[in-house]
Amino acid sequence: MGMPLYFDPVYLIFIAPALILAFIAQMWVQSAYAKGQEMPASMSGFMAARRILDAAGLQSVEIEAIPGSLSDHYDPRAKVLRLSADNYHGRSLAAVGIAAHEAGHAIQDAHGYLPLIVRNFAVPAASFGSGASFFLMFLGLAFHLTGLILLGIAAFSAVVFFQVVNLPVEFNASNRAKALLVETGIVNQYDMGAVNNVLNAAALTYVAATLQAILQLLYFVMRFMGNRREGR
Repeated sequence: MGMPLYFDPVYLIFIAPALILAFIAQMWVQSAYAKGQEMPASMSGFMAARRILDAAGLQSVEIEAIPGSLSDHYDPRAKVLRLSADNYHGRSLAAVGIAAHEAGHAIQDAHGYLPLIVRNFAVPAASFGSGASFFLMFLGLAFHLTGLILLGIAAFSAVVFFQVVNLPVEFNASNRAKALLVETGIVNQYDMGAVNNVLNAAALTYVAATLQAILQLLYFVMRFMGNRREGR
């Protein structure tokens, strides 16, 4: 009988580089965000997002404060930009940087940015694949059912696809944010260092998540090939 997925030390070895990168990225995010919060901005995150959205002709996009830390996101279905309370009310470079990033997603949505459209379509399949793939792989490996292993690989491939297409979406939103903050006069170019630090740190978390998904998929394929050899 194949070793259960969660007891296989090879799995941890496979994804170790991604876990290390994710840890580094998280530490960088926390450090950059804390420093950015200490540096004052000319307006709050809400005001910054509102100015950027209005300048882009998106007066209809609403901005809401939500609970949580760094829970900021743009909802393309409701056309609402949601900012965590600290960034909604905060008048710091970290707050306006994150608010501008989320406003960048709203602008992507309004302009029909193709990677965002693809990412949104991939969300249901990725959500299903994330939960179902490990269950299918576990059963397939435990009972040497090749068909279930293949289904698990296919399901997790949707997660990998989502993570890969998510990278240009996030990088583009950050690039838009950096440019718009200067263009709209919210942050002068000499103070952009703190904003860049926060957004670049956040970008590394997406890279780490993508790397982890790819390495997990490679591990699943390796286990599938090993299971086939054992079955001969």
